Amino acid sequence: MTKEMTVRTKKRNEFIDITGEVERIVEESGVNEGICTVFVPHTTAAVTINEKADPNVARDIVNTLEKLVPYRGSYLHAEGNSDAHVKSSLVGASETILVSSGRLILGTWQAVFFCEFDGPRTRRCIVSVNEH
Repeated sequence: MTKEMTVRTKKRNEFIDITGEVERIVEESGVNEGICTVFVPHTTAAVTINEKADPNVARDIVNTLEKLVPYRGSYLHAEGNSDAHVKSSLVGASETILVSSGRLILGTWQAVFFCEFDGPRTRRCIVSVNEH
């Protein structure tokens, strides 16, 4: 089963917890044992799994990426969003999560985050759930 969800971002760089929506899609799929793939079909956005308990972790990652890949730099791409393309490539366009007993296997502190690097925008995120 493959479903598309919409993510509306509010900032140029931000992490949005999409775990609940991904879990809902897994539940709706009826898959008991399998694999869930979360894919972001954008070149200036990404997806990652990291800590949800302390929101400062996501802020620290965003802040570090902003320092490593600054918005203004000596980029050749003319659109003015080269930093977002680089950040997207560093973080990645997909995550694969195991499904067991109809639920995502995530660690106690883990969440799935949509990563915006060129917002605010309305984005797509595709979730595919497949049985083993």
